[in-house]
Parts: sequence; structure tokens; C-alpha cells
Amino acid sequence: MTHTERPSDAGPSERVGHAVEQVGHVVGHAGQAVGQAVDDIGAYIRSQREGAQVSLRQLARTAGVSNPYLSQIERGLRKPSAEILQQIAKGLRISAEALYVKAGFLEERPASAVTDAVVADPDLTERQKQVLLDIYQSFRRETDRDVVPATDESSSHEE
Repeated sequence: MTHTERPSDAGPSERVGHAVEQVGHVVGHAGQAVGQAVDDIGAYIRSQREGAQVSLRQLARTAGVSNPYLSQIERGLRKPSAEILQQIAKGLRISAEALYVKAGFLEERPASAVTDAVVADPDLTERQKQVLLDIYQSFRRETDRDVVPATDESSSHEE
């Protein structure tokens, strides 16, 4: 098929070949995005570890993972699971939610007093925090949909 031909002008096998080629491009772009997320989370963990002045060995021990595995995460060669991220966050004494956002497991939420309080509560597990934040966000979305433009009610009551 030439570049001027449209896929609809081509035969069935050429259309399938064109579709496969397009899917290949989409998969390639998705792979690049995942690779970037893995690199980002690894670089973020490394910067947090260095900022906290914790050695790779110390963090690996407190997170319950091997030195080589943690090193591979930091270099972007491995993508850690949510459970491993939680253990790393605990070892670094940072929010697991921050790591989940960096890793692409969660969408970043706008900060508020409620979300800050939930995230900072040491008595809640990460799962409990996530459930509370999900419920809170659903209530906020519901409230946002129900908001109607304010009218000047004072003038209607004065008459």
C-alpha cells in the first residue's frame, strides 16, 4: 500500500497489516511511558534516601528487600509493587501515597486539611488511608456536581 492510499482502499490483509502496525506504535508509546514511570520512581526513591542520609543497605534492610533488588529499583530496571513501595516508604518515613503517585498507582490529589490529616495519621494503615481518601473524594465530587450558582436571595426576601 502506498502512502497515498487509505486503509479502506486496501484489501483485507493490507488493512490488517496497517492495523497491526498502528497497534505496534501504541504499544511502543505505552512501553516508553511505563519505562519513564519506572525511572521516575527509582530516581525519586534514591533522592529521598540520599536526602534522609540512609544507605542503600540500611533502606533495603528496613524495607525487607535485598540490596540488589533495591538498587535495580533505583536505577529504573525494576518496577516495585505497591507492597514494596509501602515498605520503602516506611523505611524512609515518608508517605506511601507520594510513592504511589510517582509510580502511577494513584492519581495526584489536591492537598486539603482532610487529606493531609488522613495521610499523616500514624494509626491508620496505608489501605485504610486509601479507602478514607477515596470516600472523601467521592463525597467531594458529588458535592461539586450538586453546587448550583448562587442567587441573590436577600433581595427576594426584602419585598
